[in-house]
Amino acid sequence: MSRLDLHLHTTHSDGSFSPTEVIDLAHKAGVTALAITDHDITTGILEATLAGQEHGIDVIPGIEISSIIGTSELHILGYFLDYQDARLNERLARLRDSRHRRNPKIIERLQAAGIAITYEEVRALAGTDSVGRPHIARVLMEKGVVASAKEAFDLWLADGRPAYVPRELPTPSAAMQWIREAKGLPVLAHPTWVKPTDGTLTDLVRQLKADGLDGVEVHYSTHTPRQTREYLALAKQLDLLVTGGSDFHGLTKPDIDVGIGKGTLHVPGSLLDKLRNTAAQR
Repeated sequence: MSRLDLHLHTTHSDGSFSPTEVIDLAHKAGVTALAITDHDITTGILEATLAGQEHGIDVIPGIEISSIIGTSELHILGYFLDYQDARLNERLARLRDSRHRRNPKIIERLQAAGIAITYEEVRALAGTDSVGRPHIARVLMEKGVVASAKEAFDLWLADGRPAYVPRELPTPSAAMQWIREAKGLPVLAHPTWVKPTDGTLTDLVRQLKADGLDGVEVHYSTHTPRQTREYLALAKQLDLLVTGGSDFHGLTKPDIDVGIGKGTLHVPGSLLDKLRNTAAQR
């Protein structure tokens, strides 16, 4: 039985396992095809592709781009994109630069609260140009300030908490345009996280489709069976592709494993053909 995992993060963004290590974990989990979807960066895809060839795993070039709707983030996944596209990578570099403007402000707020932490420590731990709040959470964990990444966000880093600083982000329409211009398929990530500013989720997804959305992440580690059914029906109603993935990060989400999420996730391999065929027409 084939198994997909189309939502995976590596050390090239905020994951704690290298692309090769993620591929090894996928092989052990029986994953036959996967997508590396690091935040705002594509540099881990080549290593994953080479490692995938050794295990017979099909590696799909992917990305996860954060966008803003109202005051909330909305994440757009991209699949089968040309990850070497110069214009895409210029745009992603500018988006990563916005992180480097934001992160020192977060550090300043933590320091003002009496926590001994520096941005140099965070960047050294990250080891990548895509530095985010999960890296700050890991430093807080290492210093014993918090016991888990969840606690770091709940106490300090989440929206409304003392060290939160908003990001400079593109609109969903712009993020989808970036992906489509790189010949990729834009997909709405984890719809259960989405907070529509007006109307219902259906209204929002209908508008996103009009702006270029190709699919919805229906199968996801924390979706309940009811949510999975609802999002599957939504995708069918709006004639959108269905995807799914674990959103594996490693240390910052220790209860989520490659391929199986919290133990019950199964993304059918049969979904891949529709994705591939649609991408081939770009």
